[in-house]
Amino acid sequence: QCFRALCCKGPPPPRPEYDLVCIGLTGSGKTSLLSQLCGESPENIVSTTGRMLPLFHGILQHSELGGGADSIRKYWSRYYQGSQGVIFVLDSASSEDDLETARNELHSALQHPQLCTLPFLILANHQDKPAARSVQEIKKYFELEPLARGKRWILKPCSLDDMEAVKDSFSLLINLLEERDFEPSRM
Repeated sequence: QCFRALCCKGPPPPRPEYDLVCIGLTGSGKTSLLSQLCGESPENIVSTTGRMLPLFHGILQHSELGGGADSIRKYWSRYYQGSQGVIFVLDSASSEDDLETARNELHSALQHPQLCTLPFLILANHQDKPAARSVQEIKKYFELEPLARGKRWILKPCSLDDMEAVKDSFSLLINLLEERDFEPSRM
C-alpha cells in the first residue's frame, strides 16, 4: 500500500463487502462477540440488525438474529435473502436442552435453500466457562461431518476473553468468501 500511495497517486482499491447473517439462540453471545469486534463498550450492548462491521480486508455487513423462543426463530429466514455467509454462535456451556435446540437450528440453517451453498462459521462460544464442551464434542454431537459434507464450514472455539481467536475465525471466513468470489462460474 505504501508503494501504491507513493507511485500510483490513486486511491487504494475498494475492499470487498460481504453480507452475512449471524444467528444463534438467546444468550449464545452474538451481540457481545460482534460488539467486541467493533470495539464497542460491553455496557452499551444492544441487539441490532444491519449494522456495519468493519473487519480485516473486507467489510462484513451482518444481520444479527437471536431469540430463544420458537415464535421468534421462525422469522430468521426473512433475513437470509442476499446473505453471502452465515455466522452461527452457540453457547458451548449451555444445558442439554438448549444444546439440542441449537443443534436443530443449525441443521435447519445448513439445509435452508437460501443458506445451504453458503460458507458457515460456527463459533462455540463461552469456552471460558467450566461446563464448556470441546470443539470435538460439539462436532460429534451436532453431527457436522455427515451433515455438512460438501459444504464449506468452520467450527472454532471462542470466548470474550480471547478475541484474537475470534478475529482469526473471521479471517478464515473471509478467506472462504474470497475463494467463492474467485470460483469460475458454472454453466
